[in-house]
Amino acid sequence: MTERPRDAFAASLAALRRKERSSAELASWLGRRGFGAEEVEGAISSLVEAGELDDERFARRYADDKRELVGWGAERIRAALAKRGVERACIERALEDDSRAAQLERAAALLERRGQALAAESDLARALGFLTRRGYDYEIAYEAVRLAARRGA
Repeated sequence: MTERPRDAFAASLAALRRKERSSAELASWLGRRGFGAEEVEGAISSLVEAGELDDERFARRYADDKRELVGWGAERIRAALAKRGVERACIERALEDDSRAAQLERAAALLERRGQALAAESDLARALGFLTRRGYDYEIAYEAVRLAARRGA
């Protein structure tokens, strides 16, 4: 075994210690640093085998963080994970425990924390736009606006 693949492994491990990444992100990162496809594949494979790189774990943590820290909805999380190269099935598994009721409650709470009045039609439209930009599907966003308005947000 040559010295170069171990360097790719060490570089990957150091990169993962600084920031969690998906397999696709790490492969791209290694490629930009001049490692060849075989070296990248070997490093990725070794990291997966060692349990240091796990797209399932990455997707779950990413989804949890985005839901809890910034209030993203499922659609925005789905798009962000896809952009990071996470496989569709893995994304869906990361999102499957986020029930419609939980999304609705989170979206309504986001509006309530904003403290924006929801009396006029323009207020409701603005709130609806805010939630859809956050990644809530239209039906959930609409229900959340109505719920927040009833609660007096």
